[in-house]
Amino acid sequence: MLDFVSLEVLQDLAHEYGYWAVFFGILLENAGIPIPGETITLIGGFLAGSGELKFWPVWATAISGAVVGDNLGYWIGAYGGWPLLQRLGKFFRIQETQLLAVKDQFSQNAARAVVLGRFVALLRIFAGPLAGIAQMPYPKFLLCNLLGATMWASVMVSLAYFVGQVIPLPTMVGWVAQFTVLALVLLVGWFVGTYWWEQRQQKLLVKELPGTEKVSH
Repeated sequence: MLDFVSLEVLQDLAHEYGYWAVFFGILLENAGIPIPGETITLIGGFLAGSGELKFWPVWATAISGAVVGDNLGYWIGAYGGWPLLQRLGKFFRIQETQLLAVKDQFSQNAARAVVLGRFVALLRIFAGPLAGIAQMPYPKFLLCNLLGATMWASVMVSLAYFVGQVIPLPTMVGWVAQFTVLALVLLVGWFVGTYWWEQRQQKLLVKELPGTEKVSH
């Protein structure tokens, strides 16, 4: 999220542009640009609960923006993401074999990442481009994208619509942000643990292969 964009500024944008603010906010975020699209969506649901906007148009707008944004991110990743990732890897001195291992790991979990990644900080921004880099089949990506967008928009808009009437908006936005960060921490822990376990198993397998034991004299 761009921290210099305050909640008050986002509320003013939502007041002025209504559904368009929700649509473009989440579209740009899902295309890979780190702007607070989730917060704008929560504000849209909050305004629907207060009667300034309507629930179903906010819901449909959030889904549409998320789907279109992720599609843009997918094609950006498919056509230019891997060369960019390689250049970043060289800059940070990350070996290409490590990048390929990460790419392979994401490919194995791409469907879950696209569907559930919207509830995870940062992954919501980069799931689309990463799916393109991993060459996830587009029809499968499109289905997972639509399913994930519908689930995410339903939860976020409904949460802001109902809970926003009894809990202050800043508090609710803070809780959602904390949840997505916690989800990110758990996901990174699982990813690192899985990668470590696979590397360990490969080393044990190599040791057990015939001819790998040292010959004793």
